Amino acid sequence: MLSDPDPQPGYDAESGRGPVPTHLLPDGAVIDASGRLSIAGVDLLNLCEEFGTPVFVYDEEHLRRRCREAVDAWGRGVAYASKAFLCRAMARLAHEEGMAIDVSTGGELHVALAAGVPGGRLVLHGNNKSDAELVRALDIGVGRIVVDSFDEIDRLDRLALGTSRRAQVLVRVTPGIEAHTHEYVMTGQDDSKFGFSLASGAAAEAVARLRQAGTPVELVGVHAHIGSQIFALDSFEKAVAALAGFFSPLGLPELCIGGGLGAAYVTGDSVPSITEWAATVRAAAAAAGIRPEVCLTAEPGRAVVAAAAVTCYTVGTIKDIPGLRTFLSVDGGMSDNPRPVLYGSGYEAFLVRATDAPRPRTVTVVGKHCESGDVIVRDAQVPAHIAVGDVLATPVTGAYGHSMASTYNKVPRPPVVFVRDGTSRVVVRRESFHDLLALDE
Repeated sequence: MLSDPDPQPGYDAESGRGPVPTHLLPDGAVIDASGRLSIAGVDLLNLCEEFGTPVFVYDEEHLRRRCREAVDAWGRGVAYASKAFLCRAMARLAHEEGMAIDVSTGGELHVALAAGVPGGRLVLHGNNKSDAELVRALDIGVGRIVVDSFDEIDRLDRLALGTSRRAQVLVRVTPGIEAHTHEYVMTGQDDSKFGFSLASGAAAEAVARLRQAGTPVELVGVHAHIGSQIFALDSFEKAVAALAGFFSPLGLPELCIGGGLGAAYVTGDSVPSITEWAATVRAAAAAAGIRPEVCLTAEPGRAVVAAAAVTCYTVGTIKDIPGLRTFLSVDGGMSDNPRPVLYGSGYEAFLVRATDAPRPRTVTVVGKHCESGDVIVRDAQVPAHIAVGDVLATPVTGAYGHSMASTYNKVPRPPVVFVRDGTSRVVVRRESFHDLLALDE
């Protein structure tokens, strides 16, 4: 296994021109003497020959380890944030390893239930839940509903009156903390579409409304989420400190700090572990005077799945524009990884046949879509001998690749393959041209 975060010999940390750092690869990654990469005992080039490219390849044991780490660090209340990556196999895996599952739409709820996850182990989020989604949640006895607006409180009161079940809810609070991350994934500031503001008094009003006599809902806790792809643990310390004065007088049994722990994507990135994150939040809660018996929990997503996967592509064209740039085109693109287009996100790239090779050549890895912005890795470092027909991989694509994939330009979405103990299995098949017509009338 390649779990040592230290770079291999020949690595140039300053320029990023050395081999891809092995700590960005899945836990089960092994590079053989010739430089070929295998994951969990499965040769990646052979896998690509069998299943084609593009393909998402996940190390199943890596996923299971991170789920177990989350449960050990936070307890049984910890929920996997399924927006990061969801299919029936992933929902089943997270449930088997003891995690609850956070869903935010009727579709995510449907997939989790189809995977056999009991309703009581689901947490329903969403800033604009429909009547149908709330009714479904009540019918299946969803474990928690995270209430996000006054309109939702009214809807939930009305809908729950028609059932014999009491809805157990958390009130989502925006603590006024601006996490150091991209503005599109900041959610804890006052100017947010999510939750009730502490500063404006909306959070206090929401609690009062939820505690009115005769209401069919039961307020059991407070929820806050300050953003995504956060590296600095002091952001979470600030959030706990901001919440404590509001939360403690309520006497509620649960406080969820949400998710947001980041993942290392490129050379030089360093991110805390799930265990370190939980320890920091618990220490902050104790320092803020939050009662030790409070169930303190979280909702990791990216931190569980991001580094578990690589995406493999086939190089189709190498176009050198002297004095300007070299474009290296692959058979995927923004349809299987929109994060670079949306957030300017960075990735590494490497050759599967030469994973430990130096990467002195600078190219821009682009997809096959009719957009100049269809960039997967801008100024990627690759081996000098890269050629048309090579299999190029981008690591740390386990979060928000499959889940945000589209069929733009009618490009079918890639399959998802899990590898474990020398075997591979397709958990989401490749979309076909027939599938592209399935909804047409």
